[in-house]
Amino acid sequence: MGKKILVQRRGRGSPTFRASTHKRRGAVKYRPLSEVAIERTITGVITGLYHDPGRGAPVGIIKYEDGVKSLLLLSEAAYIGQIVEYGPNATISIGNILPLEKIPEGTPIFNIEKNPGDGGKFIRSGGCYATIISHSKSAGTTIIQFPSKKSKSFNSKCRATVGVVAGGGRPEKPFVKAGTKYHFISAKGRKWPHVRGVAMNIVSHPHGGGSKQSPGGPTTVSRNAPPGRKVGLIAARRAGRKKKK
Repeated sequence: MGKKILVQRRGRGSPTFRASTHKRRGAVKYRPLSEVAIERTITGVITGLYHDPGRGAPVGIIKYEDGVKSLLLLSEAAYIGQIVEYGPNATISIGNILPLEKIPEGTPIFNIEKNPGDGGKFIRSGGCYATIISHSKSAGTTIIQFPSKKSKSFNSKCRATVGVVAGGGRPEKPFVKAGTKYHFISAKGRKWPHVRGVAMNIVSHPHGGGSKQSPGGPTTVSRNAPPGRKVGLIAARRAGRKKKK
C-alpha cells in the first residue's frame, strides 16, 4: 500500500500542519467604542515598537492620556514618542484615527473597520493603503477604493487610520536561501515546500505517475469522494477557461 497523500496527513492535525498560537497572542485592535466617547477626542503616545511574529508590519504600543494601553498598527514614519490623536475631532495627520466621515476624499487610509467598533479588518499589510473616493451624507456611507482598484461602501461611522501601513517594501528583498523561506512560512503556520501532485509517484497521489507530468484525467472530484481521491477541484461546477462569446 502507498503512503497517505497530503490532504490525509493534514487532517491528522500534526505540528507540521498546525498554525502557530502566536497569531492569537496579540490581536491589534482599536479601543472599543464603549471606552471612548464618540464625541470626544483623546491623544496617546507611542511608547514602544515591536515585531509580531507572522506579521510583516510593525506594531506599536499606544499609551493614551487616560492611562489605557493598547496595540495599534503603525503608519509609515512612526516613531517612539509620536503623538497620536484618536477621535472625531482629530487632525487629518498621518497616524491619527478618525471616523470615515471626517476624512476628506482622496486621503490614503488603512486598518479600516468593517462595522463601527470591530477594531479594523481591511488594509493591514505592510505598504498598503486605500483611498476615500466619495461620501454620501444622506445614506451615511463612504466609498473606498482598495489597492486592487475594487470599490466598497462602508458605514461612515467606521474608523480608519490616516496614512500608509508601515513595513512597505519588505517583499522586495529576495529570500536567497531555502532555509530563510522555510522559517518565514513556518511563522505563518503553512506547509512548505509544496510538491505538485503530478510530480509524485502514482502511489502517493491520484495525479501522480505516468511518463509525463499531467493529471491523466479530470481534475474535478465529487464532494462525496473518499479521502484518498479528494484532490483537485472539489465539487466544481465547471473547470477550464470560459469560451469567449
